[in-house]
Amino acid sequence: MSQPAELFGRDPIATVDTLVRRGRAAMEAFAASDQARVDEAVTALAWSLYKPEHAEALAAMAVDDTGLGNAADKQIKNQRKTFGTLRDLMRVKSVGIIEEQPELGLVKYAKPVGVVGAVTPSTNPAATPVNKAMMAIKGRNAIVIAPSPAGLATTTRAVALMRAELEKIGAPADLVQVLPPPVDKDITNALMAACDLVVVTGSQSNVRAAYRSGTPAIGVGAGNVPVIIDATARLDEAAAKIAASKCFDNATSCSSENAVIILDDVYAEAVAALQRVGGYLANAAEKDAIQRTLWVDGRLNRRVIAKDFGVFAAECGLDDGAHTSRFVMVEETGIGPEHPFSDEKLALVLTVYRAKSFDDAVGKVRAIMGVKGRGHSVGIHTEEMAHARRLAEELDTARVLVNMAHTFGNGGGFDSGLNFTLSMGCGTWQGNSISENLNYRHFLNITHLAVPIPEDRPSEEALFGDYWEKYGK
Repeated sequence: MSQPAELFGRDPIATVDTLVRRGRAAMEAFAASDQARVDEAVTALAWSLYKPEHAEALAAMAVDDTGLGNAADKQIKNQRKTFGTLRDLMRVKSVGIIEEQPELGLVKYAKPVGVVGAVTPSTNPAATPVNKAMMAIKGRNAIVIAPSPAGLATTTRAVALMRAELEKIGAPADLVQVLPPPVDKDITNALMAACDLVVVTGSQSNVRAAYRSGTPAIGVGAGNVPVIIDATARLDEAAAKIAASKCFDNATSCSSENAVIILDDVYAEAVAALQRVGGYLANAAEKDAIQRTLWVDGRLNRRVIAKDFGVFAAECGLDDGAHTSRFVMVEETGIGPEHPFSDEKLALVLTVYRAKSFDDAVGKVRAIMGVKGRGHSVGIHTEEMAHARRLAEELDTARVLVNMAHTFGNGGGFDSGLNFTLSMGCGTWQGNSISENLNYRHFLNITHLAVPIPEDRPSEEALFGDYWEKYGK
C-alpha cells in the first residue's frame, strides 16, 4: 500500500508534520500490542523484503536507480541482512518487563522512543530502510524514512511493500512511511527537527546535520577498513575471504577491505594468494591511471565507483589481462591526504602495504584510520591471538575481526556474535554517539522500577583504606 500522495503539499514543514502526526496515530493504535503481536509485525516487515521475488526486484531496481553495486549481490544482501536481523529480534523482549534484577531491586520496562526519522543511503536503498524499520517497530515506534535522492524510487517501493504486509496482518500501515518526492535537504532537515529520534546511515554531512537538529540522534561513521595479513596467517584462506568480501556488491559496503597490510615474511606469498583468487596487481603506470580515473578534482568518480570490474578496468585503461580479474591491487607506501589510495575507495581497488614487523603493521593501520575510518573497524588474519588482542587494546576502533571476511562479519554474521545491522557506530572517535552495531535497544526508552534492598554501604576503611595507606589522609 503506497502512501496517499494527495495528503502532501510543497511545504516541507507541513508535509513532515502530516507524516509525523500519522505516525503518532499509528503508534497509538499499536500501543497495546503484546510481544507476540509486535514480533508478528516485525516478521511481516522482514517478509516484505525477504520474499524472493521482492528481494530480486528491489535489488535490480536499486542498481538501475543508483548505478551502484550489482543486482545479484544486492539480492543476497536484501535477504541475508533481513534474515539475520529477524533472527536477532525474535530472540529478545521489547514489550513490558524486559529484565529483572532482584538482587538490585530493579525491574526494567521497555517503552517506545516515538516517531523515528531514518536517513538511509544510496548504497542500500532497500535493505537499510527495512532493517531500520524492523528495529523501530520492535520497540512499538513509528518510522519515517528519508531516502537518498538517488535511491528514492527503490526505497519508496520497499516502503510500499512493508506497508502492504502490515495491512495484511491488520497492523497500521502508517507505522512505516517515506518522505514524498522531491527529497532534498530541506525536507530531510524538517524531518530531523520534527521526529523524536534521528538515525542516520550515509553521508557524514547528514550525520552532522542530525546532531545539529536539536533532536536526539544516532549517527554512524565512514569506513576505510585496514586488514593485516600476519606472518602466521593461512594465506589461501585469508585471500579467499578478502576477495569475497572486497568484491561483494562491488565494494559498496563501508565494511569492505580498503587496504591490506602484509608482513614482510609472507609478502610475496600473500600477494600470490590474492592473485590466485582474482586479484590483478597493477604496475606503476596503471597505478597512475587508476588514481587519475578514480579521483576527479579530489572526489570519487561516480563513473567507476561500485561498478563491475570490467567497467572499472576499461575506464582506467588497464591491460587486457586485467579484464578477467575480480579486483585490482595497488602497491603503496605512503599514507595521508597526499596519498589517496590510503583513503576509502568504494571501488574494486585494494591498496597493498608491506610491513617490516608487526609493530610496523600496527602503526600503518593507525595511520590509515587517521586518514579516514577511525573508530570503524580493523581486521587481522592470524593464528596468533595475542596480535589480535593487541589491536583491540591499542587501537581507536569499535571492532576487530579475526580471520573473517570483513563484509560478512562486521555487520553481523552467522559465524559472528555481532548484531546484524547495516549501520555501524564508530564512537566518539568519529563523532558518533554509539560504538556498537545499531540494534533494537537504541529504539527503546527504559523505565526502571526500583524497590528497597538490604543496605549496601561499605565502610570508609573498605573504600579508602588502600589510598590512606599509600598517601595518608
